[in-house]
Amino acid sequence: MENYIRFDWAMKRLLRNKANYAVLEGLLTTLFEEKVTIHKLLESESNQEDEFDKYNRVDMLAENSKGELVLIEVQNNNEYAYFQRMLFGASKLVTEYINRGEGYEKVRKVYSVNIVYFSLGHGKDFVYHGKTEFVGIHNGDVLELSPFQKQTFKVDKVSQLYPEYYILKVNDFNRVAKTPLEEWIYYLNTGNVPENATAPGLDTVKEQLKLDRMNREELRAYYKHLDNIVILRDNIMTERAEGRAEGRAEGRAEEKTAIARNLKALGLTTAQIAQATGLTEDEIRRIEQTI
Repeated sequence: MENYIRFDWAMKRLLRNKANYAVLEGLLTTLFEEKVTIHKLLESESNQEDEFDKYNRVDMLAENSKGELVLIEVQNNNEYAYFQRMLFGASKLVTEYINRGEGYEKVRKVYSVNIVYFSLGHGKDFVYHGKTEFVGIHNGDVLELSPFQKQTFKVDKVSQLYPEYYILKVNDFNRVAKTPLEEWIYYLNTGNVPENATAPGLDTVKEQLKLDRMNREELRAYYKHLDNIVILRDNIMTERAEGRAEGRAEGRAEEKTAIARNLKALGLTTAQIAQATGLTEDEIRRIEQTI
């Protein structure tokens, strides 16, 4: 199989060209299970090229043909508060894209599409969809829109008015791609396009995102991007390992302190406690002062 440019790099450098929107539209059409047409791209946090090249995430903000906002974000490294960041990102768009003084009916629909290369949360699936529903606490019924609201807002359900979240846990996909969405996940995971792929947009990936289309300077920058991702992951792993080692050392010190206190309570001398715990006599005297 041929190798293709990683999706996050394509988002930064290539998909901003209107001629390549078909790639992005193909992913969203496959994910939303309805035709999605990108009308334009809007300014997002990581549109700054050089500064963000060294960071571990990239995002793109698009507006579809319905005037709805779609935030696509790729996160390479573990972030324990990522759920909250998803909420923050969607909420920020809701408030930024309504003019002061406009009625609440002007609030824009927001989709948050998150492509994560780490184990987010705990679950067995590799694609998750989140939306807002109001469920009765007594009867368990779902609160519905009135006929007037349906006609006014052009939607059928309350959940369609609220932000919706999609999480694609790319690294958790380890099977043969059998559906269009799985074909996309396979590409996001491996950088390859399955043979005989039928998912919308993947044919454009084959044409536009081939590595051999890049010039020497682009290739150098692209491989530097891949190296940065590896370095960031290594740094995080090192910090975790050091943190665990420090935690074990602190635990052993606390255990020795507790033993020293107990031995002192039993009437042992400072020298005897030092011999039993391995602490110095000065350390034991400092512990005695806290008893």
